[in-house]
Amino acid sequence: MDPLGAPSQFVDVDTLPSWGSSCEDKLNASGTAAETFQEDAIRSPFLYNKDINGKVVLWKGDVALLNCTAIVNTSNESLTDKNPVSESIFMLAGPDLKEDLQKLKGCRTGEAKLTKGFNLAARFIIHTVGPKYKNRYRTAAESSLYSCYRNVLQLAKEQSMSSVGFCVINSAKRGYPLEDATHIALRTVRRFLEIHGETIEKVVFAVSELEEATYQKLLPLYFPRSLKEESRSLPYLPADIGNAEGEPVVPERQIRISEKPGAPEDNHEEDEGLGVDLSFIGSHAFARMEGDIDKQRRLILQGQLSEAALQKQHQRNYNRWLCQARSEDLSDIASLKALYQTGVDNCGRTVMVVVGRNIPVTLIDMDKALLYFIHVMDHIAVKEYVLVYFHTLTSEYNHLDSDFLKKLYDVVDVKTEGQNPPCGQPPPALLCHIPRTDRLPSFCPGI
Repeated sequence: MDPLGAPSQFVDVDTLPSWGSSCEDKLNASGTAAETFQEDAIRSPFLYNKDINGKVVLWKGDVALLNCTAIVNTSNESLTDKNPVSESIFMLAGPDLKEDLQKLKGCRTGEAKLTKGFNLAARFIIHTVGPKYKNRYRTAAESSLYSCYRNVLQLAKEQSMSSVGFCVINSAKRGYPLEDATHIALRTVRRFLEIHGETIEKVVFAVSELEEATYQKLLPLYFPRSLKEESRSLPYLPADIGNAEGEPVVPERQIRISEKPGAPEDNHEEDEGLGVDLSFIGSHAFARMEGDIDKQRRLILQGQLSEAALQKQHQRNYNRWLCQARSEDLSDIASLKALYQTGVDNCGRTVMVVVGRNIPVTLIDMDKALLYFIHVMDHIAVKEYVLVYFHTLTSEYNHLDSDFLKKLYDVVDVKTEGQNPPCGQPPPALLCHIPRTDRLPSFCPGI
């Protein structure tokens, strides 16, 4: 109530129910049965924690109306963005906010900067800049969005703030997929509360009606309200759940560290005496250890690398190519319709067709074409398959070099290396070349 007795438009965060408080008792109604059920089950990396759930609030409303220590404003690099969240904050805070923002001289993507709340109920405003999303730069966008949430929480911790009200930082204007961004937001807050939970009392997610359903769906994955909900949510967690702080793990950025550099490799007795597995140190992405890649490549060229080591090197290269293929925008190559699955042959093998005339080799990036082919063939190469190349109606500008097909075959064949086919069966893949005729040649058996 204001001094004149009119109801206040601001909402005190202490009056808002915490996440799951209204239904947590129902979810845990089975009590002992739920605990017994979980003893034999695989636990989620985001364990049921009643104390953490009590610090989290999901609220449908305008973040500018929250009465808390600080609210979050999502903006652009010049802090002049006109989105619904910013406009509401500026309108309620008053003209002094704009003057204060000019002193900040902008804000970089992923950073967080602090101003007073002025006429708001919140004492402070934390301004941050979310990334612009493009599929080909997805990894960079994920890291930047993580930095937004992490830096806001870190600033709140440094300033001894007891409560923070988050808007949805990934504004629709910047094109970030809502569900992907929500995963990052929730897991970053969850990991922060696990480590620094004693420094903050309330974290409010202020969402719109359109955003509420997504948050309702994903919150149980990171803040399960019971042991049963934890178990139910486990299969729906994404493959990348980040590191111990929620930061996205990027395989390409893993630092390779040589095990015992300078030590002779044939000193097996000393290795056995150590009794310690030095292959991994910790679970952090940057602590992952691999062999000396440069040395392995030199040995390959000299023909001195063992078959097992060579296979490991090939597999590492394949994983790198596949990871790159999944992060690249390959829609322009896919639109050529140069590679497709056409069924199975008489032996039950999947038949993949490469149409030479659909590949304008002089007009496209063949490295991208190789990445697309690897992406498509990844799930095909786990079983026996036949790769058929149609050379019909090709000309100078789409005359595919046979070395390209050989490289493709060599790359995807890594998935089946070391797997001996059943007795009497053909090898996992056969590369068949169809010349300028529509009649299938006799050297493609079973088609």
